[in-house]
Amino acid sequence: MIDSLQQAFIEETRELLGELEITLLAVEDAPTDSELIAKLFRALHTIKGSSAMFGFDDIALFTHDIETAYDLIRNGKLGVTKQIIDLTLLARDEISNMLVKTGNHTQINEENTKKIIESFREIVSGFNKTGKKQTGDVAEQQGSVKKSNEKLHYFHIRFVPGRDLFLTGTNPLMLIEELREMGNLVLSAHFDKTPDFANLNPEECYCYWNVFLKTTKSLDDLQDVFIFVADSSELTFENISNEIPKDFEIDFAKLQNLISQNAQNYTNDFRAVLKQYFTVEKQEKITEVNTTLKQTQTSNVHSEADSVSSIRVSSEKLDELVNLVGELVTIQATLSQVALSNNNNDMISIAEEVERITWSLRDSALNIRMLPIGSTFSKFKRLVRDLSNELGKEVELSTDGAATELDKTVIEKLNDPLIHIIRNSIDHGVESPEERMKAGKPSIGKVHLSASQSGGNVLIKIIDDGAGLNKEAIREKAIKSGIIAENAELTDSELYTLIFAPGFSTAKKVTSVSGRGVGMDVVRRAIEGLRGSVQVSSELGKGTVITLKLPLTLAIIDGLLVKIGSDHYVLPLSSIEECIELTQDDVKKAHGRHVVNVRGGIIPYINLRERFKITENKPKIEQIVIAAINNHHVGFVVDQVFGQHQTVLKSLGKYYEKVEGISGATILGDGTVALILDINKLTENEELEETKLASNSIK
Repeated sequence: MIDSLQQAFIEETRELLGELEITLLAVEDAPTDSELIAKLFRALHTIKGSSAMFGFDDIALFTHDIETAYDLIRNGKLGVTKQIIDLTLLARDEISNMLVKTGNHTQINEENTKKIIESFREIVSGFNKTGKKQTGDVAEQQGSVKKSNEKLHYFHIRFVPGRDLFLTGTNPLMLIEELREMGNLVLSAHFDKTPDFANLNPEECYCYWNVFLKTTKSLDDLQDVFIFVADSSELTFENISNEIPKDFEIDFAKLQNLISQNAQNYTNDFRAVLKQYFTVEKQEKITEVNTTLKQTQTSNVHSEADSVSSIRVSSEKLDELVNLVGELVTIQATLSQVALSNNNNDMISIAEEVERITWSLRDSALNIRMLPIGSTFSKFKRLVRDLSNELGKEVELSTDGAATELDKTVIEKLNDPLIHIIRNSIDHGVESPEERMKAGKPSIGKVHLSASQSGGNVLIKIIDDGAGLNKEAIREKAIKSGIIAENAELTDSELYTLIFAPGFSTAKKVTSVSGRGVGMDVVRRAIEGLRGSVQVSSELGKGTVITLKLPLTLAIIDGLLVKIGSDHYVLPLSSIEECIELTQDDVKKAHGRHVVNVRGGIIPYINLRERFKITENKPKIEQIVIAAINNHHVGFVVDQVFGQHQTVLKSLGKYYEKVEGISGATILGDGTVALILDINKLTENEELEETKLASNSIK
């Protein structure tokens, strides 16, 4: 059983591992970037220290040797190589597996971890045997950056832990000991905040410390020691090296004795300790420091930290919040309807105010669930790197629009479809370096991911500069598989859509990457399950563009409320363009075909009354709701259009979840249920039926 603290550690470590992977791939492109290398080291150091604290000793032991190697890299004694990047990526995967804990043991693959550790030890021992820095630009440039770290520094550290420090399982003395390993130190412990015995809580920490440290380590190294308690503690780091006379050797034993005797007098002003020490040693007093400036700097640090503070909330709590907001939207609709029916001005005024607040609350709740899609995009750099090595191709991944936000539920379900598309783009689309050179292309292929918002939808494009789709090969395969008739006339867009048919594949051989015809079928079903759509465009020899159109959120949508017979239905408003009348004359002019003339253009329509077999009397003048679907206009015939409606999506349950053409239901203000139509699926089914009828008539 994992307690709440261990669960919090696991979540934070998974985030760290994600950042570690992104940073590793960035370091591979910029091996001399000292900031990226320092970031890698800090991530490994954090994982090592925190895992031991929370009972994941296997991870701590495993990470120790890796951290040793990166300490040498950080100090410019080792250069970043492809071997080190590969090993660290493998180590990152193993640490992720170790986070799965069964009882008191983690799921560790001893054979893999042993190979990784032995490889890192060989790298470190290779340096220790020579005792020399690596030659070459990488080591020299890293070494020049790190020379400043070898300088001697004197730090004053004030550490005031939060009262609940012990409840997090942290031992402050271990943090002090970690500082002691970094150099020479003296410290004073203060107990003036300790209450009397009657009010003493043994589970709270009342002690705080002042530390004077002589070290060659940097400020970042010192801050890393307190990384897990920084948010809940008062921490001040001051570099007071300029206050120590040059070439002056401090007797740390004497200084510690002086502090121990007068600790109660030095709870705040540590400089007074140094002044008295230098007086005792008959040395000149140190130069006064501008105290106001120091206080201003410290205040700025704290205000900056406060401005970026955040809180971690479980996704289950967010889901519950959105569900409650959805219920509130339904109640608000009922209140508005009752107020209007009673024609009470006071109640109407209150209902309008409740509606305003409800809409604001709805927007705030949905915004909380919105995440930048860049967190998903960044994961695919590793995928592209591994696939390129596996297939012997050179492929670069670029991204755009990473700040575009989507509902977390959509992002979670988008991962697998994107993986399938990228794998197919690299395997089928991007050619080998030799083939690209023959075609006059650069040897390195490109895959580009972009995201942009369009109204209530997000458009995600996957673009490659590969060989493109072969229309003739697709047609031949579709005819052979019985998907289309031999004499079927299809547009390019309709032809490309066939690649999403179940079992469809033009691959000449099955590989570990693709060729079984299941990937793109999965993509289509997953995207349609998100109430989205997929479009494909391609040019032979130049590349392919796959566009995913997705709703911003799956929880609450803006819909168009309509009526057919005595039943209400909702169409997604984001796809609706206009509504027009359908008269009996319009029907006669079409001579039995379901088409209508709109400003000189012919638009096909689906008669929902016929589709749903509704037998009630229809009005003399019906309404056509025209929607844009896959770059085409399609109409949906209904009896009456009421207008915009805030739609809270409700599941139909397991017995009706597979009903095609219906994506869910919502509750109206009067308590009745309205079905939400999946207009993409309705259009697709209509096209399939027409294709079958055409094929049968030819036969």
